[in-house]
Amino acid sequence: MNSQNHHEIIVAGIHLDLTPSLKTFVQEKAARLYRHEDRIVRLRFELEYDPTQTNRFTAKGHVEIQGPNLNATVTTEECHKSVALLIAKLDRMLERRAQLRKSKRKQPRAIEFADVALPKIT
Repeated sequence: MNSQNHHEIIVAGIHLDLTPSLKTFVQEKAARLYRHEDRIVRLRFELEYDPTQTNRFTAKGHVEIQGPNLNATVTTEECHKSVALLIAKLDRMLERRAQLRKSKRKQPRAIEFADVALPKIT
């Protein structure tokens, strides 16, 4: 498996001061996403604090990958809980994508010989 050092993980805070411990927490949890797909180009996390809605924390995750990108959002009352639930959600999405790719690859394809002239064996 690839080491996390050369993967790009971007963590941004909106109305929230990012502490080094919070950044480390997000990066450690994000390492889980590389289990199903190691060709992830970039991971971007946005942590938002909204004091107008009874102290809600929203975590948004964007996974840039070959093919369509994956996006997810989770809102809870605690920032660490939002991050953990977001990583779990993105992990399920990546796992489902990997399973679909694997089943599509292993599915047999029908070959039609209707217009092909086959040589006769005598």
